[in-house]
Amino acid sequence: MLSIDDLRSAYGRIEALHGVSLEVSSGEIVSLIGANGAGKTTLLCTVSGVQPVTAGSIRLQGKSIDGMPSHRRVALGITQVPEGRQLFAPLSVEDNLRLGAWSRPAANLTLDLARIYELFPMLAARRTSPAGALSGGQQQMLAIGRALMAKPRLLLLDEPSMGLAPILVDQIFEIIRRLKTEGLTILLVEQNAHAALAIADRAYVLETGRIAASGSAAQIRVDQRVREAYLGV
Repeated sequence: MLSIDDLRSAYGRIEALHGVSLEVSSGEIVSLIGANGAGKTTLLCTVSGVQPVTAGSIRLQGKSIDGMPSHRRVALGITQVPEGRQLFAPLSVEDNLRLGAWSRPAANLTLDLARIYELFPMLAARRTSPAGALSGGQQQMLAIGRALMAKPRLLLLDEPSMGLAPILVDQIFEIIRRLKTEGLTILLVEQNAHAALAIADRAYVLETGRIAASGSAAQIRVDQRVREAYLGV
């Protein structure tokens, strides 16, 4: 689904990604773990087109998307749930969901809205409420639902458990598992490495803009260096 080769990206003169290469196969959950500042969010933003590529290549199902603007990547099936949710706070829950499908004909959205409300019953009950009035967990569900309204093939999830109570973290990760069973491909950035590795097929460890380790989620969980650095063991 996604192939990244020797990817470099910079903020002005400061290079944040130093030759990153990775792959995500169709139907997989691939987790990116690493310390704050390692470049995880930069990598997602580079894939979605928000952050420019300095060098290297990004391919979606074999097609180069280097230099392609982000709105065209959305049309190809890449959507991102950003860190911090970034909802339109004054607008209603349903208006936020509809904005996620801005590139699709409005007449086709009724069934998609029904699917999101079935996936997130809390949102159905609050569909007319301003997004800014929701709890943190409800806002995260809305951010994921908004991304799903674009009908993605590749979902980029950035810190979906940030700031949530443990019971809500469990609910969010159960929803991610369900999306995988429905065939969605997911690239997941998550500080809660234990939870991320529990649902991922494979994982990459990012350190200061470079891939430091990679393998199956099971392999990464038992890697002693990763356990000491990121899993608190």
